[in-house]
Amino acid sequence: MELLDKLNWRYAAKAMNGEVVAQEKIANIIEAARLAPTSSGLQPFEIIVVTNQEIKEKIKSVAYNQSVITDCSHLLVFAAWDTYTEDRINKMFDLTNEVRGFKNEGWENYRQQLLKSYPQKPAEENFIHAAKQAYIAFGLAIAAAAFEGVDATPMEGFNPAGVDEILGLREKGLRSTTLLPLGHRDTENDWLVNLKKVRKPTEEFVTLID
Repeated sequence: MELLDKLNWRYAAKAMNGEVVAQEKIANIIEAARLAPTSSGLQPFEIIVVTNQEIKEKIKSVAYNQSVITDCSHLLVFAAWDTYTEDRINKMFDLTNEVRGFKNEGWENYRQQLLKSYPQKPAEENFIHAAKQAYIAFGLAIAAAAFEGVDATPMEGFNPAGVDEILGLREKGLRSTTLLPLGHRDTENDWLVNLKKVRKPTEEFVTLID
């Protein structure tokens, strides 16, 4: 299967060579993330694409000075909603009605159910839920990058508050969750590039209940 071959090819690149990735490939990776499933279809996150070198330098300073931040072609920042609000929920339900061209009674009842639930919860609880949805898209972006032959380095090793400040995310009702530098591996300077991929054997990873 081609996808599995690509996933075996991919690894978390520790050094990138600075080459620019074709825009079509970047667009496909982002589109895969946009198409990710999310709870109630709310898509409670955004992706910020950073190519500005000065901004990448600032983010590197709050990401343990990892070189892939500045040596990548495009830096994707996955940022989740800081909470669920009536306006955010209504916007997505209204968009669904607009795209589908009709209103469904069951769907409208479900809207009211969410409106009576999420906005009343603590903001931190809502953010955690939204961040989990962002992670689903994050995983699909990683797989899509592999499919496109683009290296990606999944990163949680950064100061979210620092990234939020640099990008002005809090003012937009967002909080950074993960970073995904996209680029091409530097085969001469990446200590990990030639090491075998290590994963648990299937029999230890999967429990079959029949």
